[in-house]
Amino acid sequence: MRRAPFALMGLIVALGLSGCGVNFYAGRPTDVRKIHELSSELERLRRQKESEANQLRDAMEALQRQLQREIGDKQVKLEMAERGLVLTFVAEVLFDSGKAEVKPKARETLGKVASVISQKVPDRDIGVDGHTDNDPIKHSGWKSNWELSTGRATSVLHVLEEEGVDPRRLVASGYGEYRPVTSNDSSEGRQQNRRVEIVIIPKQLTQRERDLIRQGESSGEPEVMEKARALEQYK
Repeated sequence: MRRAPFALMGLIVALGLSGCGVNFYAGRPTDVRKIHELSSELERLRRQKESEANQLRDAMEALQRQLQREIGDKQVKLEMAERGLVLTFVAEVLFDSGKAEVKPKARETLGKVASVISQKVPDRDIGVDGHTDNDPIKHSGWKSNWELSTGRATSVLHVLEEEGVDPRRLVASGYGEYRPVTSNDSSEGRQQNRRVEIVIIPKQLTQRERDLIRQGESSGEPEVMEKARALEQYK
Protein backbone atom coordinates (compact mmCIF):
# COMPACT_ATOMS: atom_id res chain seq x y z
CA MET A 1 0.00 0.00 0.00
CA ARG A 2 2.89 2.38 0.70
CA ARG A 3 4.09 2.02 -2.89
CA ALA A 4 0.93 3.57 -4.38
CA PRO A 5 1.93 7.23 -3.82
CA PHE A 6 5.33 6.57 -5.41
CA ALA A 7 3.65 4.91 -8.38
CA LEU A 8 1.37 7.92 -8.75
CA MET A 9 4.33 10.29 -8.61
CA GLY A 10 6.09 8.22 -11.22
CA LEU A 11 3.06 8.48 -13.49
CA ILE A 12 2.94 12.26 -13.08
CA VAL A 13 6.64 12.61 -13.91
CA ALA A 14 6.26 10.36 -16.94
CA LEU A 15 3.35 12.37 -18.24
CA GLY A 16 5.26 15.59 -17.73
CA LEU A 17 8.28 14.29 -19.60
CA SER A 18 6.11 13.06 -22.46
CA GLY A 19 4.69 16.56 -23.01
CA CYS A 20 1.17 15.75 -21.80
CA GLY A 21 -0.52 18.52 -19.82
CA VAL A 22 -1.71 17.70 -16.35
CA ASN A 23 -3.97 20.15 -14.53
CA PHE A 24 -4.89 19.79 -10.88
CA TYR A 25 -7.73 22.05 -9.82
CA ALA A 26 -8.07 22.85 -6.17
CA GLY A 27 -11.37 22.40 -4.44
CA ARG A 28 -14.18 19.90 -4.40
CA PRO A 29 -15.02 17.55 -7.30
CA THR A 30 -18.08 19.68 -8.10
CA ASP A 31 -15.82 22.73 -8.49
CA VAL A 32 -13.53 20.82 -10.84
CA ARG A 33 -16.51 19.75 -12.91
CA LYS A 34 -17.80 23.32 -13.13
CA ILE A 35 -14.41 24.57 -14.32
CA HIS A 36 -14.33 21.94 -17.06
CA GLU A 37 -17.90 22.76 -18.08
CA LEU A 38 -17.07 26.46 -18.21
CA SER A 39 -13.99 25.76 -20.32
CA SER A 40 -16.04 23.64 -22.72
CA GLU A 41 -18.72 26.31 -23.04
CA LEU A 42 -16.15 29.00 -23.80
CA GLU A 43 -14.54 26.78 -26.43
CA ARG A 44 -17.96 26.18 -28.02
CA LEU A 45 -18.60 29.93 -28.08
CA ARG A 46 -15.19 30.57 -29.65
CA ARG A 47 -15.92 28.09 -32.44
CA GLN A 48 -19.33 29.65 -32.98
CA LYS A 49 -17.95 33.19 -33.31
CA GLU A 50 -15.18 31.96 -35.60
CA SER A 51 -17.80 30.30 -37.82
CA GLU A 52 -19.80 33.53 -37.93
CA ALA A 53 -16.70 35.50 -38.94
CA ASN A 54 -16.00 33.00 -41.72
CA GLN A 55 -19.60 33.37 -42.86
CA LEU A 56 -19.14 37.13 -43.24
CA ARG A 57 -15.90 36.63 -45.15
CA ASP A 58 -17.66 34.19 -47.49
CA ALA A 59 -20.39 36.78 -48.08
CA MET A 60 -17.77 39.43 -48.83
CA GLU A 61 -16.05 37.20 -51.39
CA ALA A 62 -19.39 36.38 -53.03
CA LEU A 63 -20.28 40.09 -53.26
CA GLN A 64 -16.88 40.86 -54.77
CA ARG A 65 -17.55 38.31 -57.48
CA GLN A 66 -21.13 39.41 -58.14
CA LEU A 67 -20.33 43.14 -58.16
CA GLN A 68 -16.95 43.03 -59.85
CA ARG A 69 -17.94 45.50 -62.57
CA GLU A 70 -19.68 47.94 -60.22
CA ILE A 71 -16.73 47.90 -57.81
CA GLY A 72 -14.30 48.41 -60.69
CA ASP A 73 -16.34 51.41 -61.90
CA LYS A 74 -16.26 52.85 -58.35
CA GLN A 75 -20.05 52.80 -58.17
CA VAL A 76 -19.90 50.50 -55.19
CA LYS A 77 -17.41 50.09 -52.33
CA LEU A 78 -17.16 46.99 -50.17
CA GLU A 79 -15.34 46.86 -46.84
CA MET A 80 -15.23 44.95 -43.57
CA ALA A 81 -15.69 47.47 -40.77
CA GLU A 82 -16.20 47.29 -37.01
CA ARG A 83 -19.96 47.59 -37.46
CA GLY A 84 -20.06 44.79 -40.03
CA LEU A 85 -19.74 44.16 -43.75
CA VAL A 86 -20.53 47.52 -45.42
CA LEU A 87 -21.63 47.91 -49.03
CA THR A 88 -21.65 51.60 -50.07
CA PHE A 89 -23.52 52.79 -53.17
CA VAL A 90 -22.99 56.19 -54.73
CA ALA A 91 -26.49 57.72 -54.66
CA GLU A 92 -26.44 58.57 -58.37
CA VAL A 93 -26.16 54.86 -59.18
CA LEU A 94 -29.47 54.19 -57.43
CA PHE A 95 -31.48 57.41 -57.82
CA ASP A 96 -32.07 60.44 -60.00
CA SER A 97 -31.26 63.77 -58.39
CA GLY A 98 -33.66 64.62 -55.58
CA LYS A 99 -35.60 61.38 -56.06
CA ALA A 100 -36.07 58.31 -53.87
CA GLU A 101 -37.35 55.84 -56.46
CA VAL A 102 -34.72 53.20 -57.30
CA LYS A 103 -33.69 53.25 -60.97
CA PRO A 104 -34.73 50.14 -62.96
CA LYS A 105 -31.09 49.33 -63.82
CA ALA A 106 -30.07 49.62 -60.16
CA ARG A 107 -32.68 47.01 -59.20
CA GLU A 108 -30.59 44.41 -61.03
CA THR A 109 -27.55 45.29 -58.91
CA LEU A 110 -29.57 45.22 -55.69
CA GLY A 111 -30.93 41.85 -56.77
CA LYS A 112 -27.38 40.48 -56.78
CA VAL A 113 -26.87 41.81 -53.26
CA ALA A 114 -30.14 40.28 -52.08
CA SER A 115 -29.18 36.91 -53.55
CA VAL A 116 -25.88 36.83 -51.64
CA ILE A 117 -27.57 37.91 -48.41
CA SER A 118 -30.23 35.20 -48.74
CA GLN A 119 -27.71 32.48 -49.56
CA LYS A 120 -24.73 33.39 -47.37
CA VAL A 121 -26.08 35.29 -44.36
CA PRO A 122 -29.83 34.60 -44.14
CA ASP A 123 -29.86 34.94 -40.35
CA ARG A 124 -28.11 38.33 -40.13
CA ASP A 125 -29.75 41.68 -39.50
CA ILE A 126 -29.36 44.11 -42.40
CA GLY A 127 -29.20 47.87 -41.95
CA VAL A 128 -29.90 50.22 -44.88
CA ASP A 129 -28.57 53.73 -44.17
CA GLY A 130 -29.30 56.78 -46.32
CA HIS A 131 -26.98 59.82 -46.41
CA THR A 132 -26.91 63.13 -48.30
CA ASP A 133 -24.59 66.07 -48.79
CA ASN A 134 -25.28 69.39 -47.05
CA ASP A 135 -26.97 71.18 -49.96
CA PRO A 136 -30.37 72.33 -48.70
CA ILE A 137 -33.51 70.95 -50.34
CA LYS A 138 -34.92 73.45 -52.87
CA HIS A 139 -37.12 72.01 -55.60
CA SER A 140 -37.53 68.29 -55.00
CA GLY A 141 -40.46 68.54 -52.61
CA TRP A 142 -38.76 66.95 -49.60
CA LYS A 143 -38.96 68.81 -46.32
CA SER A 144 -35.24 68.29 -45.62
CA ASN A 145 -32.29 66.03 -46.35
CA TRP A 146 -33.45 63.83 -43.49
CA GLU A 147 -36.64 62.94 -45.32
CA LEU A 148 -34.78 62.38 -48.58
CA SER A 149 -32.16 60.11 -46.99
CA THR A 150 -34.83 58.14 -45.12
CA GLY A 151 -36.96 57.78 -48.25
CA ARG A 152 -34.00 56.46 -50.21
CA ALA A 153 -33.03 53.97 -47.50
CA THR A 154 -36.63 52.73 -47.32
CA SER A 155 -36.80 52.32 -51.11
CA VAL A 156 -33.66 50.17 -51.11
CA LEU A 157 -35.07 48.17 -48.19
CA HIS A 158 -38.23 47.40 -50.18
CA VAL A 159 -36.21 46.25 -53.20
CA LEU A 160 -34.20 43.87 -51.00
CA GLU A 161 -37.44 42.53 -49.55
CA GLU A 162 -38.93 42.05 -53.02
CA GLU A 163 -35.75 40.19 -54.02
CA GLY A 164 -36.16 37.68 -51.20
CA VAL A 165 -34.43 39.09 -48.11
CA ASP A 166 -36.34 38.27 -44.93
CA PRO A 167 -38.16 41.53 -43.98
CA ARG A 168 -37.80 40.69 -40.28
CA ARG A 169 -34.05 41.23 -40.73
CA LEU A 170 -34.29 44.65 -42.38
CA VAL A 171 -34.17 48.15 -40.89
CA ALA A 172 -33.88 51.52 -42.70
CA SER A 173 -32.34 54.69 -41.27
CA GLY A 174 -31.88 58.20 -42.65
CA TYR A 175 -29.01 60.38 -41.44
CA GLY A 176 -29.37 63.31 -43.81
CA GLU A 177 -26.20 65.39 -44.04
CA TYR A 178 -24.99 64.66 -40.52
CA ARG A 179 -22.62 61.73 -41.06
CA PRO A 180 -20.40 62.80 -43.97
CA VAL A 181 -17.41 60.69 -44.92
CA THR A 182 -15.52 63.70 -46.29
CA SER A 183 -15.78 67.47 -46.67
CA ASN A 184 -18.69 68.95 -48.64
CA ASP A 185 -16.44 71.76 -49.93
CA SER A 186 -16.02 70.15 -53.36
CA SER A 187 -18.33 68.45 -55.85
CA GLU A 188 -16.31 65.23 -55.46
CA GLY A 189 -16.75 65.35 -51.69
CA ARG A 190 -20.48 66.00 -51.95
CA GLN A 191 -20.81 63.05 -54.32
CA GLN A 192 -19.11 60.74 -51.82
CA ASN A 193 -21.41 61.93 -49.06
CA ARG A 194 -24.53 61.22 -51.14
CA ARG A 195 -24.68 57.49 -50.57
CA VAL A 196 -26.66 54.49 -49.36
CA GLU A 197 -24.96 51.89 -47.18
CA ILE A 198 -26.15 48.31 -46.81
CA VAL A 199 -24.66 46.89 -43.62
CA ILE A 200 -24.59 43.17 -42.84
CA ILE A 201 -24.46 43.33 -39.06
CA PRO A 202 -22.41 40.85 -36.96
CA LYS A 203 -24.34 38.83 -34.41
CA GLN A 204 -24.26 40.32 -30.94
CA LEU A 205 -23.47 38.32 -27.84
CA THR A 206 -26.47 37.31 -25.77
CA GLN A 207 -26.62 38.22 -22.08
CA ARG A 208 -25.94 34.59 -21.21
CA GLU A 209 -22.81 34.60 -23.39
CA ARG A 210 -21.57 37.83 -21.78
CA ASP A 211 -22.11 36.28 -18.36
CA LEU A 212 -20.18 33.22 -19.49
CA ILE A 213 -17.20 35.35 -20.50
CA ARG A 214 -17.26 37.20 -17.18
CA GLN A 215 -17.30 33.88 -15.32
CA GLY A 216 -14.29 32.74 -17.31
CA GLU A 217 -12.38 35.95 -16.60
CA SER A 218 -12.96 35.60 -12.86
CA SER A 219 -12.42 31.83 -12.68
CA GLY A 220 -8.81 32.10 -11.51
CA GLU A 221 -7.78 29.32 -13.92
CA PRO A 222 -5.23 30.62 -16.47
CA GLU A 223 -6.43 28.50 -19.40
CA VAL A 224 -10.06 29.41 -18.83
CA MET A 225 -9.23 33.09 -18.35
CA GLU A 226 -7.28 33.10 -21.61
CA LYS A 227 -10.26 31.63 -23.49
CA ALA A 228 -12.54 34.27 -21.99
CA ARG A 229 -10.19 37.14 -22.84
CA ALA A 230 -10.02 35.97 -26.47
CA LEU A 231 -13.79 36.51 -26.69
CA GLU A 232 -13.65 40.09 -25.41
CA GLN A 233 -13.55 41.42 -28.99
CA TYR A 234 -17.14 40.28 -29.53
CA LYS A 235 -18.63 42.20 -26.58
